[in-house]
Amino acid sequence: MGRLNLSSEVAEKVSWYCALFLALMLVLSCCEYMESDLPTAGMNQTREMNDKPCDEIYVVREGETLNTISEKCGDPYIVEENPHIHDPDDVFPGLVIKITPFKNR
Repeated sequence: MGRLNLSSEVAEKVSWYCALFLALMLVLSCCEYMESDLPTAGMNQTREMNDKPCDEIYVVREGETLNTISEKCGDPYIVEENPHIHDPDDVFPGLVIKITPFKNR
């Protein structure tokens, strides 16, 4: 009978330690932060994206016009390089266009 009592005490202690360990892990995972969560990291990332030249193949996003893309990518001849664009005012999200930045000409 003494052995059964000792086993249940050990099992109870082990389960308390496991519960304590799980609670500690939960608290630590909630307190963890990533570098992208910091306010300055997002600003640096946005700045890097603005400094980065556009890729040669560009997919139009919502709210963009050929004029804004031209200014952003430095390509004033988007319409001439993309014969599939018949109407410069008919640009829609998902349209794929070729970009050649003016600096590379």
